[in-house]
Amino acid sequence: ISELTSLNLPATAAEGEGAAGGVYRYIKGDLFTSEIFKVEIQNLPKYIGFNDLKKFLNKHGVNPHKIKLFSKQMFAFVTFKNQEERDKAMKAVHGMQWKSKVLSVRLAKPKADPILKKRKQEEEAEGGQHGAKRAAGSQEGEEEEEGPLNIQIANAVTPLWNVPYEEQLKRKEKEVEGVLQKLTREIGNNNKAMLPWLFLQKEKYNKLCCPLEAIRPSPVQTEYRNKCEFVIGVGADGEDKTVGFRLGKYKGGSCAVVSPAETSHVSSEAKRVVQGFQQFIRTTPYAVYSPETYEGHWRQLTVRTSRIKQTMAIVFFNPQKLQEEEIEELKRNLRQYFTEGEGQESAITSLYFVRMGQRTSAGTEDLPCEHVTGEEWIHEELLGLKFRISPHSFFQTNTPAAEVLYSAVGEWAQLDQDSTVLDVCCGTGTIGISLAKRVKKVIGIELCQEAVEDAKANAEANGLTNVEFHCGKAEDVFPTVLNAVVSPNVTAIVDPPRAGLHSKVILAIRRAEHLKRLIYVACNAKAAMNNFTDLCRAVSNRVRGAPFRPVRAMAVDLFPQTMHCETILLFERVDYSSETQTTET
Repeated sequence: ISELTSLNLPATAAEGEGAAGGVYRYIKGDLFTSEIFKVEIQNLPKYIGFNDLKKFLNKHGVNPHKIKLFSKQMFAFVTFKNQEERDKAMKAVHGMQWKSKVLSVRLAKPKADPILKKRKQEEEAEGGQHGAKRAAGSQEGEEEEEGPLNIQIANAVTPLWNVPYEEQLKRKEKEVEGVLQKLTREIGNNNKAMLPWLFLQKEKYNKLCCPLEAIRPSPVQTEYRNKCEFVIGVGADGEDKTVGFRLGKYKGGSCAVVSPAETSHVSSEAKRVVQGFQQFIRTTPYAVYSPETYEGHWRQLTVRTSRIKQTMAIVFFNPQKLQEEEIEELKRNLRQYFTEGEGQESAITSLYFVRMGQRTSAGTEDLPCEHVTGEEWIHEELLGLKFRISPHSFFQTNTPAAEVLYSAVGEWAQLDQDSTVLDVCCGTGTIGISLAKRVKKVIGIELCQEAVEDAKANAEANGLTNVEFHCGKAEDVFPTVLNAVVSPNVTAIVDPPRAGLHSKVILAIRRAEHLKRLIYVACNAKAAMNNFTDLCRAVSNRVRGAPFRPVRAMAVDLFPQTMHCETILLFERVDYSSETQTTET
């Protein structure tokens, strides 16, 4: 679950009370070990080598002591000489973009002392069956986990669960302030003509390039997620075919899974589906899929829910070499279980089955969904409007907070009946449709074909005739659509995925001089920094058209209990002619 990775994880065992004894005793000795200061960098790009990672880290001022790269699993363990170096690295690398991948960093546990580890294994071997069982459950010779499983999983997926909500908001606002400080420096470095303006802005807004308004809280802080992706694997309690979240600790090539039953951000409806689905797969002869051996079948369960009590379940399954009749029988059994059997209690209104072949990553958006039973969509209400949602379509994961976000976008856009709104990366059309009655025209652009179909149906269901949607990559479709717009009053609203917009889209925005205002909704403002900088940088052979500058910014909390939030930035085109006239007068 992309937005749940956070730096605020529990301290490593080295920093905890139990570090002095057991397998970590060597840490307390006189000999230095960098194992104390160890992090795990996740979501690395494919096909990178050790030297690529080292160069990347050095380039960003990070000085690792040791690097252990697991390129197949796309993560690495990195150790540092002291806590200061480690903390600096975590701050610098977390949320950074590298080759279209957004990196995440978390604390990692020190490796067990090899001598004590060996001794422990020998003792367990002598201890008969009981010792053998314990050794099997702890292949890496790790010590007892820190605290009960419900606390461990809360720390992994909702790291701020025990931080008062007001304090969570302050931390998030501080993060966004850091982003604006960086943007202020980037504008100064990349557009010398803006320096006089920048100087005045910094005087006015506490050294920032624009005012940062107070963060807007989420109306709900628990059970807010309307979409969750659950993995299927061996449970941390040793139970096979467990459905839930990974603890995130790498154990002999696989991660233990913990039920979401006690997590605070998952809805009771989703928990009910997980429980029912887990019961079902445990009655089947099919094993859990292993990313290491590429064997097994059950891969993932995605659950989508809505405020009007509709629930969609999407089952991801690797068919391997099963005959078509076996797969059809499995689908029949799923249908029967959830419509007539014990699974009825899950109250699923829409059920899909997805075949995931070898080496496809979970959640692949272009895999065909086979409709098993129930309705083809679920429906949601947002700002008094109705929306239908398909299995792969994007819809903000916290509906009440999305209403806060979209209301703010509407306030900032300064629209009237002559306005044309370009809704880029529009998903099911939520932003554009919510603004359509105030404007002359809305044009939406979206990559996912399913989402475009939903958007068109949503416009029709809400009685709107001034809305149109185009399917394709933003960088391919946007320039053509933009050039066709003749309205003098054009506002673009962009809500791209985590990695930000393709640079071609930014360049097209810069070239379209009649586009005067842009609202950028960023779910990872750090990763979008290149976009922000390109909007503001000086004109050059590569970048044509007058630059934009940031006018106001604000965070909206869509992800309580985690360090993530959405950031809205309003950019306005610099009008050099009016500035010259102002200067002359």
